[in-house]
Amino acid sequence: MSLSPTLSTKSSPVTDTAKASRYYGRLGKYLVAIVASLVLIWLALGVGFGEWSSPMGLDETIWQLRYPRIATALLVGMGLSVSGAALQALFENPLADPSLIGTSGGAALGVVLVLAFGISGIGVPLAAFSGSVIVCLFILAVHRFLGGGQMGLLILGFVISAFCAAIVSLILFMSNDMVLRSATNWLSGSMAEAGFVPLRYAVISMLAGLIILLPLGRQLDGLMLGETTAMSLGIRVGLVRTLVVVASALLTGAAVSLAGVIGFIGMMIPNLLAIIFGGGRMRLMIWSGWLGAIFLLVIDGMARHIAYPVDVPVGIVLALIGGPFFIWLFIRGKM
Repeated sequence: MSLSPTLSTKSSPVTDTAKASRYYGRLGKYLVAIVASLVLIWLALGVGFGEWSSPMGLDETIWQLRYPRIATALLVGMGLSVSGAALQALFENPLADPSLIGTSGGAALGVVLVLAFGISGIGVPLAAFSGSVIVCLFILAVHRFLGGGQMGLLILGFVISAFCAAIVSLILFMSNDMVLRSATNWLSGSMAEAGFVPLRYAVISMLAGLIILLPLGRQLDGLMLGETTAMSLGIRVGLVRTLVVVASALLTGAAVSLAGVIGFIGMMIPNLLAIIFGGGRMRLMIWSGWLGAIFLLVIDGMARHIAYPVDVPVGIVLALIGGPFFIWLFIRGKM
């Protein structure tokens, strides 16, 4: 007679109940998020200055103005927040922001060059996207040649961003008032141009960035344990770092090409979710994309009404919110 215990393949009722509870809990969260998103979008479509009307009864002209602005806000908020969640894991720094890898600086330089010198055949969105990707690829090439790990990549991003900002300031200082006004409005981060810029190119770029980035969630979780630990787990650190930077550049470049330079949202949203809910990096990136999209939509609606009839750039409002949040997060990390 064998004395070895018989292994049962049947799960216990307690285990089945726990699994069902987790499943329905996740499903409930997704349903709440979807319903909340649809309600906010519906309200945003109907909100005018001082009144609300059903989107079904909107005039065609008003619909053509509001729909692109809402779509732009959702795309930009999603792209910047997902990129921020990935970069914070890559640099193991909760204060990391998409502008760290030089994409915002490169986009600003591309736009100012086009506005100041009137380069024919290149629009502002294409200039922004091209500038962000070119600077990102340049940083990666220099980093590959010089090395230095994640700290070297971070320093390169700071240096190149500062260099681009200096060139932008020099060009604007020597430009006429028309160029200066146009560039200032764009550099402040505004949804005012929504509807004049085709969304399809930005959507394609963001989809490519998400396809690259989301499957890297487990590798990013490993990187947060330290580079040495990640390598011992079999993670190809150099490849993951390159893919994350390229994907973040695609997301950020597309966002900047639609609405200009918008800061802080990529730093705030992932940190809020990490503090409140925690979880793995893939889950955090997905929820950051959702909350970032909704948050920017709400903030843009507020920005339009703060100083009516002046359309305050949403980037300014976010900077006013993000500055104190940055200080609070910094102090919290020291406590």
